[in-house]
Amino acid sequence: MEKHKHDNNNDKEEVKVEAEKNTNDSADKTITIAEAEYNQLKQDAQKAQENWDKFLRLQADFDNARKRWERDRQDVLRYGNEDLIRDVLNVIDDLERSLELAQGKHEDFTAFLKGVEMILSHLYDLLKRYGVKHIEAKGKIFDPNYHEALMQIDNNDAPENSIIEELQKGYLLNDKVIRTTKVKVSKKG
Repeated sequence: MEKHKHDNNNDKEEVKVEAEKNTNDSADKTITIAEAEYNQLKQDAQKAQENWDKFLRLQADFDNARKRWERDRQDVLRYGNEDLIRDVLNVIDDLERSLELAQGKHEDFTAFLKGVEMILSHLYDLLKRYGVKHIEAKGKIFDPNYHEALMQIDNNDAPENSIIEELQKGYLLNDKVIRTTKVKVSKKG
């Protein structure tokens, strides 16, 4: 409850404010403050309420953005390979057609082989388009970051620890090793 009082002695306006009852004290407390200070407190309280409302809106916006980001992340995980899958399906179609021709007992083995080579070339182009490239190994010095030695062969003609043969190709995806090259490595006999 507010009461305004003019003090003639000071020519200063004061405001009497009755404080809420304290649970431990049954008497009402009265506090006297200058009206300017009272008005400043009212403005500060209004500004604090506005800031609180802004905070709640920002918190809600943040929560909504986080939920939207999580949904988008799930969609990327679920459908991120869609273009790759579509391209692989075209290669599968080519392979199925080749298989049908071979099962139909067509006698043109050269044409069949040419078709398989074209499909393989299509697959290599597809991998290249998606940032996959072959790790060159034969004749290089063994590097455990890129190669996996399956055998060591005595060979005095090649430098020590050089790769003599690729047993299985290795690949990089955008400069990250996704499969090491399995190799035979030379050793001095």
